[in-house]
Amino acid sequence: MSSVVMDAMLLNFPETIEKLIFPSKGEEGSDNKERRMMINSSINYPVDILDTPKEYIFYMDVPGLSKSDLQVTIEDENNLVIKSNGKRKREDDKEEKDCKYIRLERRKSTPPQKILRKFKLPENCNLSAITAKCENGVLTVMVEKLPPPSKPKTVQVSIS
Repeated sequence: MSSVVMDAMLLNFPETIEKLIFPSKGEEGSDNKERRMMINSSINYPVDILDTPKEYIFYMDVPGLSKSDLQVTIEDENNLVIKSNGKRKREDDKEEKDCKYIRLERRKSTPPQKILRKFKLPENCNLSAITAKCENGVLTVMVEKLPPPSKPKTVQVSIS
């Protein structure tokens, strides 16, 4: 198999997976577009989730993106959503006179691509105590856990 055919297959891999997962969906529609973006994001931006005694920690590699390119929100009460617009800023977008690119392999759109990742958070999350940081191409989201509910206190009442 030629490398051109193989490259074309790899470029279309997310769409192929989507068609296998959602065969009845039409090609157009906002719902289908969001699914496609979520599939592409999960393939290109995998996430590690660490469960510690005090918090859940999400780690996502986001090369080429800064904190201003990312959005971390809570939707529908307990869904953690990570988004980006996916626009890369090329280091030298302005070509000087008598200068031209000889080779352009890094496309402006990928990576980074648009990111849309959604995670349903467990009931024991403190949604008002979520923090995030983006350093050295790694987004880290910390979701604090609520303390376990205290056991109901039993009071012995004497019967007279």
